[in-house]
Amino acid sequence: MTHADLTTESEEPADVATRTSRPGRTLLIFMLVVGAMFVAAAAVGNWKPKLGLDLQGGTRITLQAKSSEGGITQAKLDEAVGIISNRVNGAGVAESEVTTQGKDIIVIEIPGKVDENLAQTIGSTAQLRFRLVAASLPPEGTPTPTPTAPSPSTSTDTTGTQSPSSESPGSESPGTPAQSGPKVSAGTKEPSSATAPNKNRVGPPYADGQAAPAPTSTTPAPSPSDSTSADPTGTDSTPTAVAPTEPAPTEPTTAGPPTALVPPNLEQIDDPYAWIANPPQEWQLKLAQYTCPKPGQASQQQVDLPSQPLLACDEDGQRYLLGPSMVEGTAVKSASAGIPQQGLNYVVNVQFNSDGAKQFGDVTSRIASQPNPITGGQQQLAIVLDGVVLSAPSNDQPITGGRAEISGGTDNPFTQQSATSLANSLKYGALPLTFVPQQISDEGPELAGNQLRAGIVAGIIGLLLVVVYCLLYYRGLGFVVVASLIIAGLLTYASVLLLGKAYGFTLTLPGIAGLIVAVGITADSFIVYFERLRDEVRDGRTLRTSVETGWVRARTTILAADAVSMLAAVVLFIFAIGVVKGFAFALGLTTFIDVFVVFFFTKPMVTFLSRTTFFGQGHKWSGLDRQHLGMPALPRKTRPAEGEA
Repeated sequence: MTHADLTTESEEPADVATRTSRPGRTLLIFMLVVGAMFVAAAAVGNWKPKLGLDLQGGTRITLQAKSSEGGITQAKLDEAVGIISNRVNGAGVAESEVTTQGKDIIVIEIPGKVDENLAQTIGSTAQLRFRLVAASLPPEGTPTPTPTAPSPSTSTDTTGTQSPSSESPGSESPGTPAQSGPKVSAGTKEPSSATAPNKNRVGPPYADGQAAPAPTSTTPAPSPSDSTSADPTGTDSTPTAVAPTEPAPTEPTTAGPPTALVPPNLEQIDDPYAWIANPPQEWQLKLAQYTCPKPGQASQQQVDLPSQPLLACDEDGQRYLLGPSMVEGTAVKSASAGIPQQGLNYVVNVQFNSDGAKQFGDVTSRIASQPNPITGGQQQLAIVLDGVVLSAPSNDQPITGGRAEISGGTDNPFTQQSATSLANSLKYGALPLTFVPQQISDEGPELAGNQLRAGIVAGIIGLLLVVVYCLLYYRGLGFVVVASLIIAGLLTYASVLLLGKAYGFTLTLPGIAGLIVAVGITADSFIVYFERLRDEVRDGRTLRTSVETGWVRARTTILAADAVSMLAAVVLFIFAIGVVKGFAFALGLTTFIDVFVVFFFTKPMVTFLSRTTFFGQGHKWSGLDRQHLGMPALPRKTRPAEGEA
C-alpha cells in the first residue's frame, strides 16, 4: 500500500465530516432558542418559580362528610376526592394534594397563598341541581311601577286561553312591563334591558353542528316568570298563577335578610309542575323581599333541600323563585365548551348518564309541550350551584337523547370564559356527599429553614465535585462540560418558570431531587461521548475525524440511556401519587433537556473546538494530548550540530 493510499484512507472521513458538520450554524440556532425562552420568561414578569407546600407553605383545608342517604362509603369519598382534585389542580400539574383521612375526612393542601374566596369555595358544600323557574324579579333598584292589589289567581284552560278572575296587575297584557314583579317580560313584547331575563337556550345538539336559531321579534320572549302546569290526572282543572306583591315604593326593601326564608314546616310538593304554575303567595312575598348578596358576600342562609323550593340570584342580581330539584348534578356525565361547526358563538355541550338522560328527557318533554300559561313563552330550567343560578336557559323541545346544548342569547352570547366556566361547573360541580369545613388554616413550610438551606448547599457541593472532576480529568474538554451544565440549568430554570405560569406547575422538594438526579444523567452523556472520542484518537485517527466517528458510536448509547430514564419518569408519573409525581415530572423534563443540550450544544461545540490549534494540535491542557491519553510520545526531530553540513 502506497503512502498516497494511506493518506486517502485517513483523510476521507475528515472530508466527509467537513462536508456534513456545520457547528457554527447549529450553535447559533441553539442560542436563539435559549434566548427566545428567556424572552418568554421575562414576559411572564416573575423570575421566581412557584414553590410547593413543603417549601413555601400554603393552605390546608379539612372537610368532614355528613351522613346522607346511602351512608358515607369509601366509593363516595374517592369520587369526591377526584372532583375536588380536578377543581383545584385543573391540568393536574399544580401539585395540590387531596387525600382522605379516616372514614369521613378529606384534607386539601394548596401550595402558596390562596385567595380567600377560593378557600371558601373549596371548603363549602358544592351541590349542583337543575330546577324549574317559577318566577323572577329584576335586580334591586330597578324601577318598577307600583302594583295594585293582587288578584287571588289567574286561571287558564287547557288551551292556554287566559281568563282573569278579577282586576289585577296580572290582567294587563302579558308583555307589558308595568305588570307586577315576576312578569318582567312575556308575550310578543321584548323586555327592557333593565328587566331582561336570561335568554340562554337549551336544546338537543344539532346534526349540522350549528346552534339553534335565536327567536325573532315575533316569537314570545322567554321569561323567568313564565310557568306552566298540567293536571296530572288529565282533567280540565288547572292550577292558577298568582302575581306577587312588591312593597310600595315608599317602603323600600331593607338590606337585611328576611326573617324566614323557609317555612317552619317542609312543604309536601306532589306535583312540581303544578307548584311552578301556581307558587304559593307566601313564596312570592319572600321573592319580593329577597336581597341578593353583594359581590364577595355570602348569600342569605337557606335550607337547600332538593325536595323544597329555593330563592336564588344570578351574578347580575336577577332574583329567582325556583321549584324543587328536577335533576341532580351527579347525573351529569361530562360537559365541554366550544364553537360548533359553522357556528359563530360558544356553546356548552352536556351529556347525562343513563338515569340523568331519562330524568332530563321527562322534564324537557313536559315543559316543552306546555308553554307558560300566562304568556305563552318558553319555560326555563335553571342550573343552580350552591344556591347560585349559573344559567337559566329556556327550552322549547324535548331532549331525550341524553345530550343537550346550551347556547347564549342573541344579545348576550357566551364568551370563551363564560362557556368554559359553565362547563367546568357542570362537570366538576356536583359532589356525592355534603361536606362541612372543619378547619381552613395557613401552614408554614414543613421543612425548617436550616434543613432546606442544608439541602441546597449539598446540591451545590455535588455540582462542584462534578465540575472539579471533569476539569481535572478532561482538562480543556472539562470546560465544555461546565458550559453544557450551565446551559442545561438555564433551560431548566426557564422551563420551570414558563410551566408555572402556563400550567400552574409548582416545584416541590421531590421535584428538586429530580432536577439534581438529572445532573448525573447529563454528566453521564458527556462522559460517554468524550470517552468514545478519546478511543478514536488512540486508534490513530485525527481529532477532527474522531469527533465525528466517536459521536456516531456514542449517540446510540446516549439515546438508550436517556430513553430508560424517560421511561422510568413516565411510569412514575402515571402510577405514583402525590408529590412523587413532581419528582417524575422533573426527571422527565431534565432528561429531555439533556438530549437537547448534548445534540445541539455539546457536540457542535466539540466539533468547533476541534478545528482550533489548541485542541487540534493536542495541547497538553486540551485533554487530548498523547501523554494524557496514554499514547507513546512522537520521536523528536534532531537538528545537525553546528559546523556539520
